[in-house]
Amino acid sequence: MFFSAFERLMAFRYLRARRQEGFISVIAGFSFLGIALGVATLIIVMAVMNGFRAELLGRILGLNGHLTISAPAGMGVPDYGGLTEKLKKNPDVVYAAPMVEGQVMVSANGIAGGAQVRGMRSEDLQARTLISSNIRSGKLEDFKDDGVFVGTRMAYRMGLKVGDPITVISPSGESTAFGSVPRMKTYTVSGLFEVGMFEYDNSYVYMPMQAAQVFFRLPNAATGIEIMLSNPDKAKQVAGVLWGIVEQPLRVVDWQQANSTFFAAIQVERNVMFLILTLIIIVASFNIVSSMIMLVKDKGRDIAVLRTMGATRGAIMRIFLMSGASIGVIGTLAGTLLGVAFCVNIEEIRQFLQTLLNTQLFPGEIYFLTRMPAKMEINEVVQVVTMALSLTVLATIYPAWRAARLDPVEALRYE
Repeated sequence: MFFSAFERLMAFRYLRARRQEGFISVIAGFSFLGIALGVATLIIVMAVMNGFRAELLGRILGLNGHLTISAPAGMGVPDYGGLTEKLKKNPDVVYAAPMVEGQVMVSANGIAGGAQVRGMRSEDLQARTLISSNIRSGKLEDFKDDGVFVGTRMAYRMGLKVGDPITVISPSGESTAFGSVPRMKTYTVSGLFEVGMFEYDNSYVYMPMQAAQVFFRLPNAATGIEIMLSNPDKAKQVAGVLWGIVEQPLRVVDWQQANSTFFAAIQVERNVMFLILTLIIIVASFNIVSSMIMLVKDKGRDIAVLRTMGATRGAIMRIFLMSGASIGVIGTLAGTLLGVAFCVNIEEIRQFLQTLLNTQLFPGEIYFLTRMPAKMEINEVVQVVTMALSLTVLATIYPAWRAARLDPVEALRYE
C-alpha cells in the first residue's frame, strides 16, 4: 500500500503522544513489548523443541541403529555372522553388526544400580563413531577379554575410574543345591565414554562380544543385529526388503516403531506450545486495537480538521493504519532479533544463569541431554514473523476504519 509523505508524517506524530495522552502511549508501549516478547519466545521455544528432537534423534539412532533384527526372549540369532554379511549387501545398508544385549545390575564401591549391557565386537564398536569418538578415558585397544566401557555418569555415580573392578549381576540366577543364586562376574573398567545423553552415560555398559556371550549363556549366538542406513527416512522401505532375508522367528523393527510414542509426544508438545505462545501475540494485538480506538477517540477534533482541509477518508484510514501497524512491525522485528540472538547463545546464557542463581538449569536427569540444544529453521522463523505481522495489521483495520468514517461535523460539534 502506498503512503504519502503527509500520511507518514501524521502517523508517526500520533505515535509520539503528548503529556495529556500519556495513558495511550503506555498502552502502545505494552503492546510493543507484548508482541516483541511473544515473537521472541515463540522463536526460542520452537528452536529448543527442534534442537531437542534433533539431538535425541541423533543420539538414539547413533546408539541403537535405524533397524534392529531381534530374536524372541530366551533365544538368539545363531548364524549371526552369515546373516550380517547378507544384510551388508543391501545398497541402503552402511553398517550392520551383531550384539548381545541384556539388563543387569552393576555394583562397585558399595553402590549398585540397574544397567544395560551391550556386547559388541571391537571393530564394530570402533565403527560406531558416536561411541568411539567420545572416549573420555582409556583406549579402544583395551576393549577385549574382560575389559568393559562404562558411561561417565555411571563412573561418577559409582566412583569408578579406568582400571577399577565392576561387578555385573544377572537377574536370571543359577540353580544350586541351596536354591537359585544370582549369576555374577567381575570385570575391569577399560574406558569411559560420554555421548551427551544422560540415559546412556548413566546406564550403559559395553562389553566384548565373547564375554557377553559367556555371561548371558549364548554361545555362538547374538540377541540381535543392528543396522545403520544411508537414509534413516527409508527405514520402513528397507525393512520390507529385509523381511525376505530374515527367517522366522526373527523380526525386523525400525527406529520409528521403537520410538514412536516418544517422538509423537514431542510433536504434540511442540504443537501445543506453539498454540499457547501464539496467544501472547494475539493478546498484544488486542492491546493495539484498544490503544488505537482510544487514539481515534482522542484525535476526533484533529481528524475533523484534516477532513475539512481536504484529507480523504482513505488518507485518514492510511494514517491510522500506519500508526497502529508500526507498533506491530517494530515489535516483530525487535522480537525476531531478540529470539535469534538468544538461540545462538542459548548454552552460554544457561551457564551464566546457573552461575548467577547457583542452581542447575536443564538437568540431564530430567531432559536426557547434558546441554541445551537449539535448532532454528528458517521456514519456522518466517512463519512466526508472517503470523505476527498479519495479526498486528489486522488489529489496526477496525480502528482505522472508524477514524475514516468519523463525521467531521459531529466531531467538531461535541468538542
